[in-house]
Amino acid sequence: MELKRVVVTGLGALTPIGNSKDDYWKNLIAGVSGAAPITHFDASLFKTQFACEVKNFDVLDFLDRKEARKMDAFTQYAMVSSDEALKDSGLLLANPNRDRIGVIWGSGIGGLNTFQEEAKSYFASDGPPRLNPFFIPKMIADMAAGQISIKHELRGPNYVTVSACASATNALIDSFNLIRLGKADAIVSGGSEACVNEMGMGGFNALRALSTRNDSPETASRPFDVDRDGFVLGEGSGALILEEYEHAIKRGAPIYAEVIGSGMSGDAYHMTAPHPEGLGAKNTMLSAIEDAGIHAKEVDYVNVHGTSTPLGDVAEVKAIQAVFGDDAYNLNISSTKSMTGHLLGAAGGIEAVFTALAIRDQIAPPTINIFNQDPNCDLDYAANEAREMKIDHAISNSFGFGGTNGSILISKGP
Repeated sequence: MELKRVVVTGLGALTPIGNSKDDYWKNLIAGVSGAAPITHFDASLFKTQFACEVKNFDVLDFLDRKEARKMDAFTQYAMVSSDEALKDSGLLLANPNRDRIGVIWGSGIGGLNTFQEEAKSYFASDGPPRLNPFFIPKMIADMAAGQISIKHELRGPNYVTVSACASATNALIDSFNLIRLGKADAIVSGGSEACVNEMGMGGFNALRALSTRNDSPETASRPFDVDRDGFVLGEGSGALILEEYEHAIKRGAPIYAEVIGSGMSGDAYHMTAPHPEGLGAKNTMLSAIEDAGIHAKEVDYVNVHGTSTPLGDVAEVKAIQAVFGDDAYNLNISSTKSMTGHLLGAAGGIEAVFTALAIRDQIAPPTINIFNQDPNCDLDYAANEAREMKIDHAISNSFGFGGTNGSILISKGP
C-alpha cells in the first residue's frame, strides 16, 4: 500500500524557558538557561537544590478550578500545550471528522506529585485511610491523553506511551505511523512531565544522575563539556499536531515541516547506563534514515539527547560517528537540554517542537555552557551561540532508562 505523507501543522510548548512556543523559541535561540534554585519545595537538605521549573505559571489562567483539581500537574501541562498546538493549527475550526483525530501522548512517570501527596496523607493519618477519589485517575500516565481527548471530543486512537525519556518521541513515532497507514487524519502528540518534587529529586540524586553544581545552577547543564557532572531535572510539556498531508492541504493548514522517518531500538545492555559504543542509538538513527529513504549525508542537523552525563554524551557521539562517518564533522548538533534541563518523558516533545521551528527558520539553537569541550566529544555543537544554516533534514534523538531509543527524522517538506 502507498503510505500517506505526514506534516506538522501546529505547535505548543510550556517549558522552563517559556510558557508558549514563541517565548520558548525566542529564549532557546538566545541561549537562556532555565535552571534556578527550586521553589516547588524546600530542597535545602537535598544534594541537588536546583532544577528547571516552569515559571510564572498559574493553571487557573488556562483551566477551570474544578477541572484543574482533578488533574496532576503533568496533565495540566499537557492540556495547556495541546490547547496551544490545536489553536495554532486551526484543526478544530475546520469541522473535521473527530472520529479520525486521535491523541497519543508520552510521559515517563506520570502523576508523581499526586502519588507523593496521597502517600503523605495516608501515612500521616491515625484513623481509617482516606484517599482522594481522584487519586488513581490523577496518577495514571494515560490520563493526559484521556483529558485532551475528552475536552476536544477526539475519538481516534487514544493512549500514552511510557518508555522513560523516549516516551514523547515514541508517541510521535506511533502517531506518524498510524497517520501514514491511514488509521487517522490527525493526531495530537507530544509529552509532559512534572517530577520536580521530593521523590523525583531524591530518586535521581540517589542514582547520582543529577548535577550537584548548586553554586551555579545556570551553568550546571554542560553537555559535551569535560566538567559535566550530571543532568538538570526539568518539567513541562511540548505538543505537536501531526496531520495527513492531503487533509492539511484541503483545509489550508499552516505547515511547519514534514515527518519522513522514524526509528526505534533497544540497547539490551543495562538498566540505566547506555551501551558504551552507542549501539542502540546508532541503530535507531540508521533505522530512521532508512525509513525516510534518504542518505545519511543528506541530514543537516541532529538534536541530540545530550543530557550532560559522563557516559551518555560519549555514547551518543560514538553513535553519530558510526552512522555518519566523516560526515559527522559536517553536521550541526545541539543539546537544548543545556537550557531546558531534562524533561524526562516530555523531552522528545519539546525538542520536536524546536526541531520543527529550526527547520522553519533555518537556524540551529546553541548548546550553552561548553567551556572546555571534551576531546572525546569532538563534534560541532553550535557552542554557546545559535547558528543560521541550511536545514532540510533533521533528526531528533531520545534515549531512556532500560535501553529504549527513538529517533524521528523531520524534513523541510512541501
